[in-house]
Order: sequence, then structure tokens, then C-alpha cells
Amino acid sequence: MTARRFRKLLIANRGEIACRIVRTARAMGYRTVAVFSDADAAAMHTPAADEAVRIGPPPPRESYLDIARFIDAAKKTGADAIHPGYGFLAENADFAEACEATGIVFVGPPASVIRAMGDKAAAKAIAEAAGLPCVPGYRGEDQADARLTAEAAAVGFPLLVKAVAGGGGRGIRAVHAAAELHEALAAARREAKAAFGDDRLMLERLIERPRHLEVQIFGDDRGNVVHLFERDCSTQRRRQKIIEEAPSPVLTPAHRERLTGYAVALAQAAGYRNAGTVEFISDADLNFYFLEMNTRLQVEHPVTEMVVGVDLVDWQLRVAAGEPLPLRQDEIAMRGHAIEARLCAEDPYDGFRPQTGTVAHFAPQESGGVRFDSGVETGSEVSPWYDSMVAKAIASGQDRAEAARRLASALEDAPLLGLATNREFLIALLRGEAFERAEIATTTLDDWAQTGAGDAASPFARPRPSPTDWALAAALSAERGGSAGEWFWSGSACDFSLDLTCGGETKRLTYTRPRSGPLAVAVGSERIEIALIENAPPRILFEANGVRRRATAAWQGATLHLAIDGAAFTFAEPDHAHADDAADGARIAAPVAGLLVKVLAEPGQAVAAGDTLAIIEAMKMETRVTALAAGRVAAVHASAGAQVASGALLFEIETEDAPADVR
Repeated sequence: MTARRFRKLLIANRGEIACRIVRTARAMGYRTVAVFSDADAAAMHTPAADEAVRIGPPPPRESYLDIARFIDAAKKTGADAIHPGYGFLAENADFAEACEATGIVFVGPPASVIRAMGDKAAAKAIAEAAGLPCVPGYRGEDQADARLTAEAAAVGFPLLVKAVAGGGGRGIRAVHAAAELHEALAAARREAKAAFGDDRLMLERLIERPRHLEVQIFGDDRGNVVHLFERDCSTQRRRQKIIEEAPSPVLTPAHRERLTGYAVALAQAAGYRNAGTVEFISDADLNFYFLEMNTRLQVEHPVTEMVVGVDLVDWQLRVAAGEPLPLRQDEIAMRGHAIEARLCAEDPYDGFRPQTGTVAHFAPQESGGVRFDSGVETGSEVSPWYDSMVAKAIASGQDRAEAARRLASALEDAPLLGLATNREFLIALLRGEAFERAEIATTTLDDWAQTGAGDAASPFARPRPSPTDWALAAALSAERGGSAGEWFWSGSACDFSLDLTCGGETKRLTYTRPRSGPLAVAVGSERIEIALIENAPPRILFEANGVRRRATAAWQGATLHLAIDGAAFTFAEPDHAHADDAADGARIAAPVAGLLVKVLAEPGQAVAAGDTLAIIEAMKMETRVTALAAGRVAAVHASAGAQVASGALLFEIETEDAPADVR
């Protein structure tokens, strides 16, 4: 076989995957090149490589999705290989062809395989020919709404509308009745076009409460194909994975043999080379149905690495250089269990709304059996331009229970302060009975979000600060300065009261300085004696009512971010001069920074509470802007196509209680 030697690797991606690829490439002796958009000029991945090249402005289509910019960056730096990571151009056959045409080694499968497997309709045809079971549906070229409507009736409801290109849960809508189809087609097309540049759709019968199972496969130039067992990715929100594990907790050895056999058969039929993943869904009886093939490294690849004991990026680079697979199938075995959780900048208690801002503190610590793959650090800026995932936490153990305990504990010890994340949500999931019993299907979390059901301690229950948390925030505020600080440092023996807000709740806290002993803070009817033993943010050591504990703190201006006992809170003194204008529903602001893709209301239009007024795309997800109360639209302050900031005024509504001020 022809060797394809290379010396310098350009990573055509960003964030945690770029950092992760750099680590392995450097360990193997390769020089590395990072790329960055203007939004990522100071991002963690940019200085991680030996060199870095600017590739354009923040919008992905002008930077991370522009093939010519990557080829130019490779030529400029002398990079003779490109690793696409995942997402963006990772499954773009034109990109692989452009690399091949310019003599650059593409770390992935051949362009022909990417093209065949990237088209879900074509991939299913190949899979069926290879003997894999597929879900019934429509995969035709006729994309007219009339044809899709007719085919939907033939498939039957409920069904899935799915983007033909791409993956990652985007461009997918569940349709339970014919009346929902038109809107689902429009939304799926819009999302698919934005994420993949291809708005073609397909239809599939919806399997109720499925599990999501996938098999890691690897092929080389010599025709060898192996599997590295399966992963279970059933814990999802909005059809996107948030917890993945290996092996699956529900498969028997016989099921595993059948599932991995299907995956290897498809890889052999496709002439596959390098890393790939064959995805399946299964019903309650563990009947498997082929879903798609991802022709790239997966976000969740670390759980496979942990249980099999290999470095998959190392394998990718070796195979790309023309080397054979490092191991035969009979040399690959699983040991123990591994679980990964995706740490995302989103608020799970508010519909998983994307969050942006500056990371005030994040310093995760790796230890035995615990790994963090991160794309942010203290001081990083989380922008609305890219995916909401900022880091991954992975833990292994002798069994599933130990891996889950380690992962939950690792997340507790790694607060990300400065903006809301799903950390507490993940911890609650990992410690919940449904996860412990492996009863979570791909639709479970969305069902819980709709019904409010779930474990007794629902992961959707927003954590609230305890009296001790309020008292600690009060003590830290007093020592730092401000209105409480003036009293604290004056030595006055008189009581002093301070108002603090947290999560929309305001409390009046009363300080008492005794003649001797610790400061006392009255929180409602409770009196907390609190002493700050070490106040050196982020490290806080304090004693509350005789018990010493640790906390993590970070200040952003006058705002205190505080993490204690696995929960993070933000405290600030209320600004009474700027009351919430939206409280009466008269002023509707953007809930998140992003692209205003659709404006559905116009001046003079009557609206009811809950009506969708606009749609904002942020972090590859759509967020609906809804009316808070019934009324009439008095003014519209933005148009479709505009980039809006979080909190920007979008609409003014004349309501019965509060006529809009449209001066």
C-alpha cells in the first residue's frame, strides 16, 4: 500500500476537539496548525497548536465552512494533512476532494464514501443491500411539499422529518398529526440549510421510545475492518446527545454480536477507511434499525477509548498515513464501563436556552478514571456563533455504577461560573433512578420537560440556594465592599440589612456583629453564624454554624458567582432603577443573542399569550420568542436576518394592563 507521509497537521475545527487532536498529534511528533474566526481569536484552541491562522469573520459560512480558506491556510503554513474534527466540514465530500486535489492528506474516509454515507437516503439503500434492517419511510428526490405530504400519509403518523445531509440531531422534527407537517417541513428545511447547506428532507416512521445505539468501526487501506464495540447514546434532549456510555447497559452478548456484525458488514460494503460510526435505533424488544453512518470521529469517542484502551485519533493519523490497523479484531476487548457528559452553555430549566458570556472560572481537575476535554477556560468568551457544548467530562469505573458516581462527583468539583450551564442537570440525571436503571430512551427527557414528570428529584427542578448559601454570599459581599462593606469595615455594632437577588428571588439579609465570635446573618427566620477562614477566590473556606466547608467563587464586577455542594448561583444587589420592563408583557426582548431568522408578527397584529412572535437561531438551535400576554403589537424593532444581542428589545405589545410606550 502507498504510504502517505505527512509532517504538519492542520485541524479544520475549533473548541475542545481541536485541543484534543493537537494533544495526540503533538505526542506523535507532528507539528500542528490551528484555525480561528474573529470570534475565536482568543479561544483556547488557538494558542494550543504550534501555529494559528485566521480564516474569517464569525459566521460559519464565512470561516469554518469555507473550504477555500482551509486549503489556503494549509498552503500558507506548509501543512500537508488536514484533520476535520467533527461538525462543520467533517462529512463534506467536496472538502475531502479539495484536499486530495491539492496533495493534502485528508484524515478520514475517501470522498466517495463520505458522499455515499452522507446522503442518508443513499446510505440506507447501501445498508439494505448489505442486509441491515431499516425503518420504513420516504427517501426520494422529489422534495415538493405536495409529494412529501402524500408520502407522509403513506408512511403514517407519527413520523420523523429528517435532513438528508448532516447529523447531530439537527434538521429533525417529530410529527404526530398531519396538521403539524407543514410547519415541521419548513423548520427542518431552515435548520438543515443553516447547519449543512442542504435542505433536502426524508421521512421515516417514528419508533416510539427508542434507544440510540452506535458501533465504532475502523478500516484501513488493506481492506481490514474492525469494530470497537458499541456506545449507548439514549440520554438526549431535543434529539441531541448529552450523556453517552460504553458498553450499552441493555445489550446481551448475543445482541452485541448481531449489532456489531451489522456495522462491520456496512463498512465492508462501503469500502470504508479510517474512523466511522454506524448508528442504530432499537425498540423496546431490542430490534435494531439502521439510522445513519457518521464518516468522522464522534463527540463521544472518549468512552470507547476508555473501555478499549486505545487512542482513536492516534489510529486515525496512522491509517491516514497508510499504516495498517494497530490491532486485529481478536485483540480488541472491553474492560469496565465509561460514561461521558456534555457540558453545555444552556439553561435546562428554561427550555435549554443557549447562554453566552464570559467564563468567570473553570478549572477542571483530572484524576484517576476522570478526564475532561475542554474548549474553554477562565476568561474564555462563549459566543452565539457555534455549538453550545463547551467541554466534556468522562469517567470510567470497574462497572457502570462506579463510572456514574465518579462522573457526578467530577462534575460537582468542576463548576463553570459566569454563565448558566447544564452541569447541575447532568449531576441530577446521573444520580437519578431512571438513569441508574438504564430506563432512559431518546425521548424521555423531552417527555419530562413537557409533563414535569421524572424521578422524585426531577432533573428539571431548578436548584435553589439554601440559607447557608445566602449567608455565605452576604459574608463575601460584606468583606469585598459596597454598601455592606462600608458597614463591615466601619466596625459598627449596629445591625445592617442588605438586599441580594438570586434566580429572580430577592431576600433581605440582616447582619449582626456580636462582641466576639463570627458574623451572624439572618436569612428569613434562620440565623447563620458564618466565618470566612480563607477568602481567596476562587478558593473559599468558611465555617457555618460550626461546620467547615469549601466553595468556589468568582466576581464579575459587582456580581458574585458562587458554587457550593454541586450547585452554582449568581448573586447581586438589585438595581431598583431598572425594574423588569417585561414583567407586564409589554416589552419583549431577545432571550438569547443570535440570528433573527424569522419575524412572525407585525404592527397592529393581535396576539395571544404564548404566540410565537419570532425565531432566533443561536448555537445551531432555534429559540422561539413568544408573547407573554394577550394584546396588540405596537412596534417591531428588528427584522429577519438581523443579529440581535441578548436582551435587545424586539417587540412592544399594547396590553390591557400596560399600554406600550412607543415614543
